[in-house]
Amino acid sequence: KDSDADDAVEQLFLVVVAIDFGTTSSGYAYSFTKEPECIHVMRRWEGGDPGVSNQKTPTTILLTPERKFHSFGYAARDFYHDLDPTESKHWLYFEKFKMKLHTTGNLTMETDLTAANGKKVKALEIFAYALQFFKEQALKELSDQGGSDFENTEVRWVITVPAIWKQPAKQFMRQAAYKAGMASPENPEQLIIALEPEAASIYCRKLRLHQMIDLSSRAPVNGYSPSDTIGTGFTQAKEHVRRNRQSRTFLVENVIGEIWSELEEGSDRYIVVDSGGGTVDMTVHQIRLPEGHLKELYKATGGPYGSLGVDYEFEKLLCKIFGEDFIEQFKIKRPAAWVDLMIAFESRKRAAAPDRTNPLNITLPFSFIDYYKKFRGHSVEHALRKSNVDFVKWSSQGMLRMSPDAMNALFKPTIDQIVQHLSDVFDKPEVTNVKFLFLVGGFAESPLLQQAVQNAFGSRCRVIIPQDVGLTILKGAVLFGLDPAVIKVRRSPLTYGVGVLNRFVEGKHPPEKLLIKDGTRWCTDVFDKFISADQSVALGETVTRSYTPAKPSQLVIVINIYSSEQDNVSFITESGVKKCGTLRLDLTGTDASVPNRREIKTLMQFGDTEIKAMAIDVATSKSVKVGIDFLNY
Repeated sequence: KDSDADDAVEQLFLVVVAIDFGTTSSGYAYSFTKEPECIHVMRRWEGGDPGVSNQKTPTTILLTPERKFHSFGYAARDFYHDLDPTESKHWLYFEKFKMKLHTTGNLTMETDLTAANGKKVKALEIFAYALQFFKEQALKELSDQGGSDFENTEVRWVITVPAIWKQPAKQFMRQAAYKAGMASPENPEQLIIALEPEAASIYCRKLRLHQMIDLSSRAPVNGYSPSDTIGTGFTQAKEHVRRNRQSRTFLVENVIGEIWSELEEGSDRYIVVDSGGGTVDMTVHQIRLPEGHLKELYKATGGPYGSLGVDYEFEKLLCKIFGEDFIEQFKIKRPAAWVDLMIAFESRKRAAAPDRTNPLNITLPFSFIDYYKKFRGHSVEHALRKSNVDFVKWSSQGMLRMSPDAMNALFKPTIDQIVQHLSDVFDKPEVTNVKFLFLVGGFAESPLLQQAVQNAFGSRCRVIIPQDVGLTILKGAVLFGLDPAVIKVRRSPLTYGVGVLNRFVEGKHPPEKLLIKDGTRWCTDVFDKFISADQSVALGETVTRSYTPAKPSQLVIVINIYSSEQDNVSFITESGVKKCGTLRLDLTGTDASVPNRREIKTLMQFGDTEIKAMAIDVATSKSVKVGIDFLNY
C-alpha cells in the first residue's frame, strides 16, 4: 500500500534535471519522467576553446564590482578577459572554487572564497549564484522546447558531489540550492544530492558493448596492434560522438548491458574510478541481478588527485624558470593574462600522450613577456637559457617548447597518487574478484592516465572507458533522479554516535567520568554508537534510540552528534572523535500533562547519500521537531 503513495509523489515532477557541478567544468542534462529512456544533454554553449570539445562549460563565475552576478562559464571568462586591466582588477572572477568545499576542514555558512583579484566573497553566495544560473538555463531550455513556460515546481533537481565529501559539504550544497530557489526546507525531496561515482556506476551498468572502449582487448582491433588501440579507440569514439553531436539525446536502453552477463552474481565486483578536475573518487560495487540493483562493498575513498594537480605542477615549473616572486606578482597584476596562459596550457595538456614524440608548444601571452622584462630587466628567453630546467626551451615564435618527457613529468605526481590509491583499495580484503574497472570523469580522457591504470591493473581486471566519458556522471545522475532507490546498500564512511549520560557502573566505567547529580551517579561523555565506519547500510535503514530529558521540565533536548574514523569508540573524549553536528528535539507544543519520564524515540536514517533524522514523543505519539545540522554547531 505504501508504495502506491510513493508513486503518487514521484509523478508530480515532469522532468528530472541533473547538474554536474564540477571543479573545472559543469553542465546539466535532463529527462522527462514520461520517457525516461531519453536523456538530453544541455544545448551547446557559445564560446568554446580550441582543442577542448565537450558539452560542458568551464566552472567560472564573474561578479561586478558591486558584487552582483554578471556571467558564468565561457561568457564570464571572455568578458573578464576583454576588460581593461585598470577595470578588471575591480571585478570579481572565480574559477575552480569547488575544491574549497573539499579542503576546508571546518566549513560553515560563513566560509569565504577568494576572487582572482584577492577580494573575498561568501562561498554560499557564489555557489548559489552558480546553481541559480543553471536553474535558469535549464528552465529556459525546457520552456523553449515545450513552447510554454516551465515551472520550477515541475522539476526534480539532482546535484552531484564527490563521494568523499563529508556531510557538511553535502549540507552546504543543499543550502546553496535552497538559496538558488531550486527547492526549500519545506520541500526538501525536490532536490537530491547524488554521489558522483555512484551516478557513474548507474550509467555504466547500462552500457552496451559498442558504447565503451576496452583497453584490455589485446587482439589487434581492425588491423591495428594493441599499442595503437588506446589512441585509435578514442579517435573512432570521437568520430562517433562528432557524428552524433547534432543530436544531444542519448537513448538508455532499459536493460542491464551485455557486459554484465559475464559477471557472476554475488561474487564479482567492479570499481568505478571517477577522476575529475579536483578530486578522484572510487567506489566498489556489486550488481544484484535480475533487477540490477547496486550494492556498495567498500566505503568511497579518494582524494584531491584531480587534473588540477597537473596545472599545479605546470605552475611550479614556471616558478622554477621565472621565479616564484614574479609568478605571484604576475597573477595579481595581470590576472586575465594568467587565465589565458592556463587556457593555452589546457589545450596542450589534452594533447599529451604516452607515445608522443614531437614537442608541445605553449604560447606565452604578450603581457607575460612584457611584464617579465619590466620586472627582471632581462628577457624571457634569457631566463629559459639561464634556468637549468631540461626539456623546456624557448622557440623563436614566442612559445615555451616542452618536450613530451617534460609534459609527462607534470602528470606523473598526480597519476602516481591515483595508481597508489587504487592499489591500496585493491589490497583490501573486501575488494577481491574485481572484474571491471571503469574509468570515468574528465581526467579519464587523458591517454597518460589510461595507460598508467591499464599497466598497473590490466592483469587483474578489465579496464573500461565509456565513450563519452566526460558526460557519464551527468547521465547517471539523471537516471538516479528518475529512480533514487537503485542503490540498495551503501557503506557508512564514518562511525556516528551521540554523546549521552549513562548510569555509572563500578568497575566498568573509569572513575574520572563519574558525575553525581541529584544523588544519582552518572557516567559522562559516553559515545552511544549508531553506526560503525564501513558498516553496510541498506537504503532507508534506520537506527532507533530512546532518550529521556534529564529534567522533566525540559522543552528542548540538544544532542550532540560525533563521528570518528575508528570503529570502537567508548567515549567522546577519545582522540579522533569529532563533534560533527547537533540533533535538536523541540518538545514545545506537546502536551504538558505528560508522564514524568518522557521517552523520545529518535530514528536516524543512514542508507541515503545524506543523513536524516526524525523523533517521536512516545507518550503522545506526536512527532517532535528535529533537525540534524552539520554546518552550524
